[in-house]
Amino acid sequence: MNKEPAIVDLFCGCGGFGLGAELAGFKSIAAVDIESTLQSAYARNFPKAQVVNGDLSKMEAEDWRMLLNGQQVDGVIGGPPCQGYSRMGHSDKADPRRSLLKHFFRTVNIISPKFFVMENVEGLMDEKNVYELRSALKVIDKSYTVLNPMIVNAHDYGAPTKRKRVIVVGYKPEYLARLDVADFIPTNVERNTVRDAIYDLPSPIYATQLPDADDYAWNKYRKVSGLSNYALAMRELPPQNLGWDVSVRELKNQRVSGFLNTKHTEAVLNRYALVEQGLVDKTSRAKRLSWDGVCPTLRAGTGSDKGSHQAVRPLHPTENRVITVREAARLQGFPDWFVFHNTKWHSFRMIGNSVSPLVSKYILRTIKEKILPKKLEKTG
Repeated sequence: MNKEPAIVDLFCGCGGFGLGAELAGFKSIAAVDIESTLQSAYARNFPKAQVVNGDLSKMEAEDWRMLLNGQQVDGVIGGPPCQGYSRMGHSDKADPRRSLLKHFFRTVNIISPKFFVMENVEGLMDEKNVYELRSALKVIDKSYTVLNPMIVNAHDYGAPTKRKRVIVVGYKPEYLARLDVADFIPTNVERNTVRDAIYDLPSPIYATQLPDADDYAWNKYRKVSGLSNYALAMRELPPQNLGWDVSVRELKNQRVSGFLNTKHTEAVLNRYALVEQGLVDKTSRAKRLSWDGVCPTLRAGTGSDKGSHQAVRPLHPTENRVITVREAARLQGFPDWFVFHNTKWHSFRMIGNSVSPLVSKYILRTIKEKILPKKLEKTG
């Protein structure tokens, strides 16, 4: 039996939420997502987890009984697809993905964990959308105490990016000591800048051909003195039972994935050269990062079902190019051993769709500290 409390990760994507939970002391025993490409990184980075490619809206109690096979689940986490509530899109009320909010809570009732944490975009709290959240919350079993929705900013939790999200926490009082929204307000967290995050990373690899399925664009760290605490933390090897063995081996040799270049025309390069730190290229709307600032919210772009549109990527502070996958990962709070996809497009989608592991770690660690020892669990 696992000593660590167990979680189930719904709409798991590449695993940002699950990674934070693992780093907080939980064990991911099952991770479900319908999109196999985005989920592919989960299987690599969480080799001990049971990764399930499936449609959560169609999974019933019997499916979960077979999947969990009697394992006790302490928590359910997940971020239902947020495009239907995003302020960047049209917030389409007819978007079928909006119904997945209720399926998250329906699944919580089936699994009946001690607690749950749901994450979504800030736009869910807008007047035109919040009724959906209120309606979905009515699905939750009355045995749960549900806290008021919280809007959190990843920068407050140590990530060098401004990324606001809605978090909803629910728990069974017989298993957890009393929780309050105030418990999740970050304290004693070091604020980090773009410089702290990416200054030690090398420039891109200028590949002459398309990458193959096994090419993750590895590159050696740049030699710099005085690494930030943030960079040092990102360079650490993964805890036991986490990480792809190839990535771990490369990291031991000071090599990291995610450095494939993005080709820019000469006209674009000339245009980017005129953009100062903190300002925006008027044509692409790409913002040049400032070394002493923080990154704007990294967007995911759309999947093939929605036209395969690529999200605008920020510009490097001093090089006339968009940021690399590894730079985006650092800015989002992913450690260097974490791998994404051999293509830039899918990798940026993974990162843009993810919960910052730093936010997840703080929230899940707070909850873990509230779990009552068995002898203190209330009996009624």
